[in-house]
Amino acid sequence: MIFKVIRHRLGERLRESRRPLLLVAGATALALGGAATAATGGGKSAARVIDGDTIELAGEKLRLEGIDAPELAQTCALPSGDSYPCGRQAARALTRLLAAGPVTCIGEIRDDYGRLLATCHAGGVNVNAEMVRSGHAFAFRRYSQSYIREEDQARSEKAGLFAGAAEAPWDFRARKWAAATSDPAPGDCRIKGNISKSGRIYHMPWSPAYARTRINARQGERWFCTEAEALAAGWRAAR
Repeated sequence: MIFKVIRHRLGERLRESRRPLLLVAGATALALGGAATAATGGGKSAARVIDGDTIELAGEKLRLEGIDAPELAQTCALPSGDSYPCGRQAARALTRLLAAGPVTCIGEIRDDYGRLLATCHAGGVNVNAEMVRSGHAFAFRRYSQSYIREEDQARSEKAGLFAGAAEAPWDFRARKWAAATSDPAPGDCRIKGNISKSGRIYHMPWSPAYARTRINARQGERWFCTEAEALAAGWRAAR
């Protein structure tokens, strides 16, 4: 299998496969080009929402291609100036879209963390496009041209987060990474590897629990320089 590697900011790398992977929930799985497939049934969507642009479906963690939603800990401003949890709101909007089911996702690229970059449909609606058009996510213009028209429409209609003031998620992440200096992080290794009753969990600087998480090396907790390093060591992302 031939892979093309694309480097992204903050350690992201994408690997492009020549064969697509199709995942279906609430319907029969179809094989494309001999790629692996998976399916689940049931009356409600089998997709689990992780945040506004990431889901888990049929055992696969998927990142919605071409869009970038506010992080769970991110807030935005209403036209009145009041703040609201736009990251949580984006996750709820994605949950509602997927509930229309059945959910079908297809993609050809995995990032360095094993997530499939996918386009998903639920109830015949392109979920990626609708998240942007409804103002719950940005078009990820730096890496994709897929949903620029939908963002332009959302801005003109002042839909969702475009009604007020919203920091682009990539700027939010970069700002949080740069500000993660309150703890004695070694060099640029600012990802916290915490051990709790829930297991070994890592917290990115923009994670909701990052500020209150403390690292105790004597208990086996540690710092990571990249998310890929944390995953390779057997830790999972905070939910």
